[in-house]
Amino acid sequence: MYDIIIQHPLYSSLLALAGLSVIFGGILGYAAIKFKVEGDPIVQQIDQLLPQTQCGQCGYPGCKPYAQAIADGDTINKCPPGGQATINAIADLLDLDAPSLDSEHGEESDTRTVAYIREDECIGCTKCIQACPVDAILGAAKLMHTVIVSECTGCDLCVDPCPVDCIDMLPVMKGLPDWKWSLPLSVREQLTPSKLNNIIASDANGANIP
Repeated sequence: MYDIIIQHPLYSSLLALAGLSVIFGGILGYAAIKFKVEGDPIVQQIDQLLPQTQCGQCGYPGCKPYAQAIADGDTINKCPPGGQATINAIADLLDLDAPSLDSEHGEESDTRTVAYIREDECIGCTKCIQACPVDAILGAAKLMHTVIVSECTGCDLCVDPCPVDCIDMLPVMKGLPDWKWSLPLSVREQLTPSKLNNIIASDANGANIP
């Protein structure tokens, strides 16, 4: 075996590389386990409730940084794309009173929008591509750009950088993938305070009031 290695340098090189791969792979595997950093589960849960538009209207560069800030004590009402529904969900998660949306960060819209590039006016400057936080714009320098609608979050960060003002934010009609039933009111929410106070025990059991 030793003679073969001496006579064939290529085999010895391959054997050496294989040995180094095994050694360094073992070191990296050990380091990954030994120095693994666990993420904060509450940050992950908050981030899942945010709309993932990455628009920065909350004052942070994306939804994950805002989730971290909320976990660190920041207010939960700075997300216009998520609106009151997101605020209520985060408040419920953190067991807080749900405040109204902070108007300083924008207004809630019921209509989802996506960017649309008027392609015959596009000069291929790539400034919109650089501004897009989710890589939803396809194109290259001095070539026409277009928006991948399924990836666009409607953050409108690409509009201002465009030097020829050829990007519009157009409303998107809801289709089957977006359609869902609205949650019905609970029995307690349906009852007026006067009826709730006068309800008897048997009625309460029958109505299954929380």
